[in-house]
Amino acid sequence: MDAMRGQGGIQMLLSAEQEAQQIVTSAKNNKTARLRQAKLEAENEVAQYRAHLEDEYQKSLSEKSGSSDSTVKRLETETETKIGNLKAAASKSSPDVVAMLMKYIVTTKN
Repeated sequence: MDAMRGQGGIQMLLSAEQEAQQIVTSAKNNKTARLRQAKLEAENEVAQYRAHLEDEYQKSLSEKSGSSDSTVKRLETETETKIGNLKAAASKSSPDVVAMLMKYIVTTKN
């Protein structure tokens, strides 16, 4: 009878060991799956953040180049205005300069 009880106890221990092994294996598999999922989520998050930074960088570049274009246009307008003012001043004083030069050329000193 003790042999039967001992045999049953051994069977019970073996089945408990197998069940424990299955639980450990299942836990390892679940942990591995969670780690893979976390890695995928982290990679997606990094990709989204990288895309966000790239968008901000491109926006910054376009704003800076846009302001550069507007600065160039503003400077061209200012330059044209100043050139126009100088031409007007030159044409205004041109007859006086021509008269003064003619006076010095035509007049002789004794």
